[in-house]
Amino acid sequence: MPKPNVDTSEKTLVSIIAGSTSDEDIYKKAESVLQENNIKYDLQIISAHRNPEQLDEYLKKCDSLIYIAVAGLSAALPGVIASKTNKPVIGVPVSTKLGGLDALLSIVQMPPGVPVASVGIDRGENAAYLAIRILNLLKK
Repeated sequence: MPKPNVDTSEKTLVSIIAGSTSDEDIYKKAESVLQENNIKYDLQIISAHRNPEQLDEYLKKCDSLIYIAVAGLSAALPGVIASKTNKPVIGVPVSTKLGGLDALLSIVQMPPGVPVASVGIDRGENAAYLAIRILNLLKK
């Protein structure tokens, strides 16, 4: 994988938001790829259902360019984030129930005007690779 061609030294470029600490195995994959590529990121554990006010406050103050949202079950988190920002949102479905199919379908079936990119079930690393490719467009 080619290294990103954006200035990664100072600004937090990517925010990883997970709905629960139980998603740790998945968001750690994204963290690992971002760390290997020297991409500054922020990690937050904020549930769209249990902490909606905290999520709103975080999104208002966050200056990251891309969001990676890790969520299982109803997987509302990526769609909620996408409804509140015009920045790219990458959803990572987690195989909590039904093999992750429920989360995958929740992420890919967003209404018009609320786009969410999706990677494969439990593929946190692919979300990070996709974020890097998006960042590479900034320096072209």
